[in-house]
Formats: sequence, structure tokens, C-alpha cells
Amino acid sequence: MEEGIKIEVMNIAEEYEPGLIARSKAGDTAAFNQLVEIYQSRVYNLVLRMLGRAEVAEDVTQDTFTAAYKSLHSFRGPNFRAWLLRIASNACRDRLRSQRRHPELSLDALLLDPGNPLHLPDSRETPEEYVLRQELGRNIQEGLASLPPDQRLVVILSDIQGLSYEEIAQITRSPLGTVKSRLSRGREHLARYLASYQELFQGKTRPHK
Repeated sequence: MEEGIKIEVMNIAEEYEPGLIARSKAGDTAAFNQLVEIYQSRVYNLVLRMLGRAEVAEDVTQDTFTAAYKSLHSFRGPNFRAWLLRIASNACRDRLRSQRRHPELSLDALLLDPGNPLHLPDSRETPEEYVLRQELGRNIQEGLASLPPDQRLVVILSDIQGLSYEEIAQITRSPLGTVKSRLSRGREHLARYLASYQELFQGKTRPHK
């Protein structure tokens, strides 16, 4: 129910988006702050899963909106979300290049992130099921962190944020074929990673004779 309400609120907010963008371009900071409220969670979740550390994700998210406001005059439409997420993904690439390595994913930060449903208990599940779901989520995030950044990005945008191939192509400025290829390789890698985890987990839980 809450998820349905959240989606409805997002849809209503996006109906007013063109007006908010026009007012923001005219220097109305209150209008731009409304755009920030609409997209802050989506941008933060993308950055957190790309970089893996909450404190870094907060900085990069703030940098993303600062850059967006400064370059808002260059936005010509029609897809503000894709334009904004492209700025965020470019900021992530810059941060990864500056680190000169794949960062270790802060799993605790991801599991405690309010935008991540993995940490929320479900009244329909037992405590054991809750623990197993968290463990699975932890391994999914570890597998995600092991992907090359280009594959990680398209997997996050497609399988976590639910964007279409066309929108991902806009964000990454890549041909559709490249998007599909990276997504396929990323999914295959994750499937192998989770399969090895399942074998290990079954070995740990198999009763000893």
C-alpha cells in the first residue's frame, strides 16, 4: 500500500515538473528545491550502490544537484530524470577514477539505507526468514560491487531502478546494443556469484551426520 502511494505521489509531482524546471531556470531556488525533493532518493540510491559508502554518496549527491542547478540552462528536455542521472553517473565515474580502484562496498550502509527495503522486517516472515533475506541481500550487494563500473551502472538502472533500455542509453550515452550487452554480462556475473553463494550456504546449513 505504502509503495503504491509513493508511486502515485511521484507521478503527481512529475506532472508539475515542466513548470518547476522553467521556474528554476528563471532563478527560483524554491522550485529547484522541489525538484531535489522529487529526485533526491533516486539519485542517492544510485550513487550509494555505485560507490558503496554512505558519506561519499551524500557528498556526490549534493555535488550532482549543485552541478545540475549550474547547468540547468543547458537542459532542453524531454527527460529531466535521464539528464539528472547522467550527471550523477558521471560524478560516480569521476570519483571512481580518482580512487584508482574499485571501492569496497559498505554493506552496513546499504542495508541500513532507508531506501533499501532489505532492512525492513516483514510481518509475514519468521525471524529466520528475515535473517536469510538479509544475508541474501548482503550477497547481492557484494556481487554488485564486484562488477566493473559500466556493468554495475546498467544493472542498477535496470534491475534496481527499473528504467527502460532507451532511458539507460540516454543516461550512459551508449547505443542500445551496448546497454543490452553490458546488462547481459552483468546479470550473468551476478547469477554465477549468487549460485556460488547458494552452494556455500547450503554447505554451511547441511546437518552433520
